[in-house]
Amino acid sequence: MHKSINNLVSIEEELKSKFNDSHNVKIIAVSKTFSQQDIMPLIDYGHKHFGENKVQEAVEKWREIKNQNTTIKLHLIGKLQTNKVKYVIPLFDFVHSLDSLKLAEKISKEQKRLNKYLKHFIQVNIGDEDQKSGIHINAAEKFYDTCKNELELDIVGLMCIPPVDQDSEKYFSEMQKLKIKLNLKELSMGMSSDYLKAIKFSSSFVRIGSKIFGERT
Repeated sequence: MHKSINNLVSIEEELKSKFNDSHNVKIIAVSKTFSQQDIMPLIDYGHKHFGENKVQEAVEKWREIKNQNTTIKLHLIGKLQTNKVKYVIPLFDFVHSLDSLKLAEKISKEQKRLNKYLKHFIQVNIGDEDQKSGIHINAAEKFYDTCKNELELDIVGLMCIPPVDQDSEKYFSEMQKLKIKLNLKELSMGMSSDYLKAIKFSSSFVRIGSKIFGERT
């Protein structure tokens, strides 16, 4: 069995042993910088959810794969610039980085033009960090209402990346409360280093790269 499959199976078994509702947690295999050759064993194994950070890399890598594997769900988990939206809508299924009104308006317009509608996560700048994108937690409710009711976006959940030098559980707890307040279904939280903590606070999508594919070179 390929190493990446062994790694994924180990994570799946770990979740089953620790969480009664582990079947509700979807593992996004973050394949940025990894080649088609690295990805195909997981696809052949039957894994469905993959994540990419950079639009151009994803287009070159995934267009052919998705044409041949129509059940795959591709997640954009990196920063999305408005001029790249036209490339994202045809290829991706989820956007985890909806972080501004300008971007939301562009996505709404392009989705209607192409008649293809993605599922979206609002990125919350949960640590109020200047260097990170995202909506401030106090502005999230108004932003959600605008995206849903005025721009007609399918907002399925919230996403965050906590500050790296602090205990993430405090921030995951705040996200869980906001999700309940907004009556949203999904939370995209947790990466290779903290996905177990995130799941304790109802994360339903965890973004795991190095723990599946190995360290990037």
